[in-house]
Amino acid sequence: MLFDTHAHLNDDQYDDDLEEVITRAQSEGVTNMVVVGFDRKTIQRAMELAENYEFIFACVGWHPVDAIDMTEEDLRWIEELAAHPKVVAIGEMGLDYHWDKSPKDIQKEVFRKQIRLAKKVNLPIVIHNREATADIVEILKEEGAEEVGGIMHCFSGSPEVAKECVKMNFYISLGGPVTFKNAKRPKEVAAEVPLDKLLIETDCPYLAPHPYRGKRNEPSYVKLVAEQIAEIKGLTMEEVAEATTRNAKKLFAIK
Repeated sequence: MLFDTHAHLNDDQYDDDLEEVITRAQSEGVTNMVVVGFDRKTIQRAMELAENYEFIFACVGWHPVDAIDMTEEDLRWIEELAAHPKVVAIGEMGLDYHWDKSPKDIQKEVFRKQIRLAKKVNLPIVIHNREATADIVEILKEEGAEEVGGIMHCFSGSPEVAKECVKMNFYISLGGPVTFKNAKRPKEVAAEVPLDKLLIETDCPYLAPHPYRGKRNEPSYVKLVAEQIAEIKGLTMEEVAEATTRNAKKLFAIK
Protein backbone atom coordinates (compact mmCIF):
# COMPACT_ATOMS: atom_id res chain seq x y z
CA MET A 1 0.00 0.00 0.00
CA LEU A 2 2.29 2.75 -1.31
CA PHE A 3 1.30 6.19 -2.61
CA ASP A 4 3.70 7.98 -4.97
CA THR A 5 2.55 11.56 -4.43
CA HIS A 6 4.70 13.12 -7.16
CA ALA A 7 5.41 11.40 -10.48
CA HIS A 8 5.99 12.65 -14.01
CA LEU A 9 4.74 9.67 -16.00
CA ASN A 10 3.73 12.33 -18.53
CA ASP A 11 7.44 12.74 -19.38
CA ASP A 12 8.71 11.72 -22.82
CA GLN A 13 11.10 9.24 -21.15
CA TYR A 14 8.15 6.84 -20.68
CA ASP A 15 6.87 6.97 -24.25
CA ASP A 16 8.15 3.48 -25.10
CA ASP A 17 7.29 1.50 -21.97
CA LEU A 18 4.63 3.33 -19.96
CA GLU A 19 2.44 0.26 -19.47
CA GLU A 20 5.38 -1.80 -18.19
CA VAL A 21 6.35 0.99 -15.77
CA ILE A 22 2.81 1.16 -14.39
CA THR A 23 2.59 -2.63 -14.09
CA ARG A 24 5.91 -2.75 -12.21
CA ALA A 25 4.65 -0.10 -9.79
CA GLN A 26 1.51 -2.09 -9.06
CA SER A 27 3.51 -5.30 -8.54
CA GLU A 28 5.59 -3.47 -5.89
CA GLY A 29 2.46 -2.43 -4.01
CA VAL A 30 1.98 1.10 -5.36
CA THR A 31 -1.77 1.58 -5.12
CA ASN A 32 -1.99 5.28 -6.04
CA MET A 33 0.01 7.91 -7.89
CA VAL A 34 -0.33 11.62 -8.55
CA VAL A 35 0.98 12.70 -11.95
CA VAL A 36 2.04 16.34 -11.98
CA GLY A 37 1.54 18.62 -14.96
CA PHE A 38 3.42 21.92 -14.96
CA ASP A 39 3.03 23.39 -18.47
CA ARG A 40 0.60 23.04 -21.38
CA LYS A 41 1.95 19.74 -22.71
CA THR A 42 2.46 17.97 -19.38
CA ILE A 43 -0.88 19.14 -17.94
CA GLN A 44 -2.69 17.67 -20.95
CA ARG A 45 -0.88 14.36 -20.57
CA ALA A 46 -1.46 14.27 -16.79
CA MET A 47 -5.18 14.65 -17.39
CA GLU A 48 -5.18 11.85 -19.97
CA LEU A 49 -3.42 9.49 -17.55
CA ALA A 50 -5.80 10.38 -14.72
CA GLU A 51 -8.79 9.68 -16.95
CA ASN A 52 -7.37 6.39 -18.26
CA TYR A 53 -6.30 4.84 -14.92
CA GLU A 54 -8.53 4.65 -11.87
CA PHE A 55 -5.59 4.77 -9.43
CA ILE A 56 -3.82 7.76 -11.05
CA PHE A 57 -4.73 11.32 -10.07
CA ALA A 58 -3.58 14.66 -11.50
CA CYS A 59 -2.02 17.79 -10.07
CA VAL A 60 -2.08 20.79 -12.42
CA GLY A 61 -0.15 24.05 -12.20
CA TRP A 62 2.70 26.06 -13.60
CA HIS A 63 6.39 25.48 -12.94
CA PRO A 64 8.41 28.51 -11.74
CA VAL A 65 11.15 27.96 -14.33
CA ASP A 66 8.52 28.54 -17.03
CA ALA A 67 6.63 31.30 -15.18
CA ILE A 68 7.46 33.79 -17.94
CA ASP A 69 5.43 31.67 -20.41
CA MET A 70 2.21 31.50 -18.37
CA THR A 71 -0.72 33.54 -19.68
CA GLU A 72 -4.00 34.54 -18.08
CA GLU A 73 -5.61 32.02 -20.42
CA ASP A 74 -3.42 29.27 -18.92
CA LEU A 75 -4.50 30.29 -15.43
CA ARG A 76 -8.17 30.12 -16.45
CA TRP A 77 -7.55 26.68 -17.97
CA ILE A 78 -6.02 25.44 -14.69
CA GLU A 79 -9.05 26.80 -12.84
CA GLU A 80 -11.39 24.91 -15.19
CA LEU A 81 -9.41 21.68 -14.75
CA ALA A 82 -9.57 22.08 -10.96
CA ALA A 83 -13.25 21.10 -11.15
CA HIS A 84 -12.37 17.69 -12.64
CA PRO A 85 -12.94 14.88 -10.10
CA LYS A 86 -9.45 13.42 -10.70
CA VAL A 87 -7.60 16.71 -10.08
CA VAL A 88 -6.48 16.65 -6.45
CA ALA A 89 -4.05 19.59 -6.15
CA ILE A 90 -2.69 22.73 -7.80
CA GLY A 91 1.01 22.77 -8.70
CA GLU A 92 3.77 22.25 -8.89
CA MET A 93 4.31 25.93 -8.18
CA GLY A 94 6.90 27.91 -6.28
CA LEU A 95 10.29 29.49 -6.93
CA ASP A 96 13.41 28.24 -8.67
CA TYR A 97 16.47 30.45 -8.38
CA HIS A 98 18.83 27.89 -9.93
CA TRP A 99 17.78 28.58 -13.52
CA ASP A 100 17.43 32.11 -14.85
CA LYS A 101 14.81 31.65 -17.60
CA SER A 102 12.09 33.46 -15.61
CA PRO A 103 12.94 36.64 -13.62
CA LYS A 104 12.35 36.36 -9.87
CA ASP A 105 9.61 39.01 -9.83
CA ILE A 106 7.64 37.12 -12.50
CA GLN A 107 8.11 33.82 -10.63
CA LYS A 108 6.77 35.42 -7.46
CA GLU A 109 3.76 36.91 -9.26
CA VAL A 110 2.84 33.56 -10.88
CA PHE A 111 3.35 31.79 -7.54
CA ARG A 112 1.00 34.20 -5.76
CA LYS A 113 -1.64 33.89 -8.50
CA GLN A 114 -1.64 30.10 -8.17
CA ILE A 115 -1.93 30.19 -4.37
CA ARG A 116 -4.94 32.51 -4.72
CA LEU A 117 -6.45 30.19 -7.33
CA ALA A 118 -5.97 27.17 -5.06
CA LYS A 119 -7.75 28.99 -2.24
CA LYS A 120 -10.57 29.89 -4.64
CA VAL A 121 -11.07 26.27 -5.76
CA ASN A 122 -10.21 24.85 -2.32
CA LEU A 123 -7.42 22.48 -3.35
CA PRO A 124 -4.03 21.90 -1.67
CA ILE A 125 -0.86 23.17 -3.33
CA VAL A 126 2.37 21.41 -4.29
CA ILE A 127 5.50 23.47 -3.76
CA HIS A 128 8.65 23.38 -5.90
CA ASN A 129 11.57 25.03 -4.13
CA ARG A 130 15.09 25.36 -5.47
CA GLU A 131 17.46 27.72 -3.70
CA ALA A 132 14.55 29.97 -2.65
CA THR A 133 13.44 28.78 0.81
CA ALA A 134 13.19 32.14 2.59
CA ASP A 135 11.14 33.75 -0.19
CA ILE A 136 8.83 30.73 -0.48
CA VAL A 137 8.08 30.65 3.26
CA GLU A 138 7.45 34.41 3.23
CA ILE A 139 5.02 34.22 0.30
CA LEU A 140 3.17 31.23 1.77
CA LYS A 141 2.64 33.23 4.96
CA GLU A 142 1.65 36.45 3.19
CA GLU A 143 -0.86 34.67 0.96
CA GLY A 144 -2.41 32.64 3.80
CA ALA A 145 -1.53 29.36 2.10
CA GLU A 146 -2.18 27.44 5.32
CA GLU A 147 -5.89 27.79 4.50
CA VAL A 148 -5.49 25.02 1.88
CA GLY A 149 -2.15 23.53 2.96
CA GLY A 150 -0.27 21.18 0.73
CA ILE A 151 3.08 19.53 0.11
CA MET A 152 6.67 20.67 0.30
CA HIS A 153 7.67 18.47 -2.63
CA CYS A 154 11.04 16.72 -2.59
CA PHE A 155 11.95 18.62 0.55
CA SER A 156 15.67 19.43 0.82
CA GLY A 157 15.67 22.01 3.63
CA SER A 158 16.59 21.77 7.28
CA PRO A 159 14.53 20.11 10.02
CA GLU A 160 13.84 23.63 11.40
CA VAL A 161 12.32 24.79 8.09
CA ALA A 162 10.37 21.52 7.87
CA LYS A 163 8.82 22.21 11.29
CA GLU A 164 7.92 25.75 10.19
CA CYS A 165 6.18 24.35 7.10
CA VAL A 166 4.30 21.74 9.16
CA LYS A 167 2.97 24.59 11.32
CA MET A 168 1.63 26.17 8.10
CA ASN A 169 -0.43 23.04 7.35
CA PHE A 170 2.06 21.46 4.94
CA TYR A 171 3.21 17.88 4.63
CA ILE A 172 6.90 17.15 4.08
CA SER A 173 7.50 14.86 1.11
CA LEU A 174 10.72 12.87 0.77
CA GLY A 175 12.01 11.14 -2.33
CA GLY A 176 15.13 9.43 -3.63
CA PRO A 177 17.66 11.76 -1.95
CA VAL A 178 16.76 10.36 1.51
CA THR A 179 18.39 7.10 0.36
CA PHE A 180 21.67 8.72 -0.76
CA LYS A 181 24.58 7.86 1.49
CA ASN A 182 25.78 11.49 1.71
CA ALA A 183 22.30 13.02 2.17
CA LYS A 184 22.50 14.21 5.76
CA ARG A 185 19.64 16.72 5.75
CA PRO A 186 16.86 14.53 4.29
CA LYS A 187 17.76 11.83 6.81
CA GLU A 188 17.56 14.36 9.67
CA VAL A 189 14.19 15.55 8.37
CA ALA A 190 12.92 11.95 8.16
CA ALA A 191 13.97 11.42 11.76
CA GLU A 192 12.43 14.60 13.15
CA VAL A 193 9.20 15.17 11.22
CA PRO A 194 6.28 13.21 12.76
CA LEU A 195 5.08 10.27 10.66
CA ASP A 196 1.62 11.81 10.34
CA LYS A 197 3.19 14.77 8.47
CA LEU A 198 5.34 12.79 6.04
CA LEU A 199 4.67 11.78 2.44
CA ILE A 200 6.75 9.79 -0.03
CA GLU A 201 7.37 10.39 -3.73
CA THR A 202 9.69 9.55 -6.61
CA ASP A 203 9.65 12.74 -8.73
CA CYS A 204 10.30 10.24 -11.51
CA PRO A 205 11.98 10.20 -13.98
CA TYR A 206 14.35 12.28 -11.83
CA LEU A 207 16.17 11.61 -8.53
CA ALA A 208 16.17 7.81 -8.57
CA PRO A 209 16.93 6.33 -5.14
CA HIS A 210 19.97 4.23 -4.30
CA PRO A 211 20.93 1.79 -5.86
CA TYR A 212 19.46 3.27 -9.07
CA ARG A 213 20.94 6.75 -8.58
CA GLY A 214 21.70 8.36 -11.94
CA LYS A 215 19.28 6.11 -13.84
CA ARG A 216 15.68 6.79 -14.87
CA ASN A 217 13.42 6.78 -11.83
CA GLU A 218 9.96 5.16 -11.77
CA PRO A 219 7.06 4.80 -9.29
CA SER A 220 7.98 1.24 -8.25
CA TYR A 221 11.10 2.68 -6.58
CA VAL A 222 9.01 4.62 -4.06
CA LYS A 223 9.20 1.44 -1.96
CA LEU A 224 12.93 2.12 -1.44
CA VAL A 225 12.08 5.56 -0.03
CA ALA A 226 9.60 4.02 2.40
CA GLU A 227 12.16 1.41 3.45
CA GLN A 228 14.78 4.07 4.18
CA ILE A 229 12.38 6.18 6.26
CA ALA A 230 11.33 3.06 8.16
CA GLU A 231 14.96 2.28 8.94
CA ILE A 232 15.59 5.84 10.17
CA LYS A 233 12.46 5.87 12.34
CA GLY A 234 12.81 2.32 13.66
CA LEU A 235 9.54 1.22 12.07
CA THR A 236 8.52 -1.42 9.55
CA MET A 237 8.19 -0.50 5.89
CA GLU A 238 4.51 -1.46 6.14
CA GLU A 239 3.95 1.06 8.94
CA VAL A 240 5.52 3.84 6.88
CA ALA A 241 3.61 2.80 3.76
CA GLU A 242 0.29 2.71 5.59
CA ALA A 243 0.82 6.05 7.35
CA THR A 244 2.04 7.95 4.28
CA THR A 245 -0.78 6.54 2.17
CA ARG A 246 -3.29 7.59 4.82
CA ASN A 247 -1.73 11.08 4.91
CA ALA A 248 -1.89 11.43 1.14
CA LYS A 249 -5.51 10.30 0.92
CA LYS A 250 -6.46 12.74 3.67
CA LEU A 251 -4.68 15.66 1.97
CA PHE A 252 -6.02 14.87 -1.49
CA ALA A 253 -9.51 13.97 -0.21
CA ILE A 254 -9.37 10.52 -1.83
CA LYS A 255 -11.72 7.92 -0.42
